[in-house]
Amino acid sequence: MSQTGVQARRSAVYLLDKVIGEGRLMSELIGAGALDKLEPEDRARAQRLALETLRGMERADRILQKHLAKYPPLTVRNALRLATVELCAGGAAHGVVNAAVEIVGRNKRTASMKGLVNAVLRKVAADGQDIWPTLRVPRLPKWLRGPLVEAYSPEIVAAMEAAHFEGAPLDLTAKGDQGALQRSLGGELLPTGSVRLSEAGQVTQLPGYKRGSWWVQDAAAALPVQVLAPKEGERVLDLCAAPGGKTMQIAAKGAEVTAVDDSEARMKRLRENLKRTRLKTETVVGDVMEQEGQWDAVLLDAPCSATGTIRRHPDLPFAKDGSEIGSLIGLQAEMLDHALGLVKPGGRLVFCTCSLLPDEGECHIDDILAQRDDVTVDRSALDLPGIDPAWITEEGGLRLRPDHWADKGGMDGFYVACLRKG
Repeated sequence: MSQTGVQARRSAVYLLDKVIGEGRLMSELIGAGALDKLEPEDRARAQRLALETLRGMERADRILQKHLAKYPPLTVRNALRLATVELCAGGAAHGVVNAAVEIVGRNKRTASMKGLVNAVLRKVAADGQDIWPTLRVPRLPKWLRGPLVEAYSPEIVAAMEAAHFEGAPLDLTAKGDQGALQRSLGGELLPTGSVRLSEAGQVTQLPGYKRGSWWVQDAAAALPVQVLAPKEGERVLDLCAAPGGKTMQIAAKGAEVTAVDDSEARMKRLRENLKRTRLKTETVVGDVMEQEGQWDAVLLDAPCSATGTIRRHPDLPFAKDGSEIGSLIGLQAEMLDHALGLVKPGGRLVFCTCSLLPDEGECHIDDILAQRDDVTVDRSALDLPGIDPAWITEEGGLRLRPDHWADKGGMDGFYVACLRKG
């Protein structure tokens, strides 16, 4: 067993322990340096293994439970889960089983369970691959599944879960001509203009990365700025802007952008992205509620439950329990009301959240229309290439779901609405 394979797997188990045991998000852990000691190839492998294990955990647990009289400690369980997912995907039994045994053996508290791990995984290696495809698609936790079934239907939620289980390809937004980007990288030019790569490899090694010709951005996340339709010379305020995908879209259209975010760490990433793409914007570390002035257009990508991003972030249902959603809804309403005060008469505001919950999307627009007579929904802003009219909601917003474009690899869940100020 090469030491490099064990290191990547051990780091993946560490990530799983933190996500499941402590409710930490993988992006937080990686940002805090959890994988910094690994070589780039092993970093990517550890992250991929952890993500695949989270996506397939329900199936892995079903397979493991018939071989376990009782659940072992979390680290042992996560080593077993990771190995089960690898074995059921066709991983070589010898390497996978030996790595799991070594990971468990290195920890004094779990070393006595090496024999159990070896015995269980030998059984999984014998029949796991046959059982895996017969098990149901893993389901969302009850705290999220219940409200989504109520908002949509059991069939739609099942289609979303299938999209989550498939994971996500890599979507890119071109700084310039998207057709030229597609020709240089291959992949698929999506109807809305993003370029989608199913097999990307290491992002930083792709042609055009160092030149700043493009940036990574899910196709759904690229739509709010298309709806905003910034024009050259317009003054645009981008609220909750980091890590900057939407900021760069606005700047690439020639608008004068001021990007605001309350996190210095996230703003640092935004500035790095701006430097790479050689796009100019003003950046402000500050609170949305303290911003002043009058702007031609405002983009508010409000803090939310991020439930629309589970196909990319399968750790989210394990790290969260929905308890923060009520306070987020209140914050979104306050931000939306304040942001509308920053829009010039005749100007426009695009409100968006990467949430699947109508309380974080459609309901806000219903409420603001009921409260204010100086605001209207601009439905014509949604008349864009690639937008299916079926995605447009009753109040005039755009509801994007993971199961949309299922044949192309899906998209993130988003809500987008354009408001005009009288």
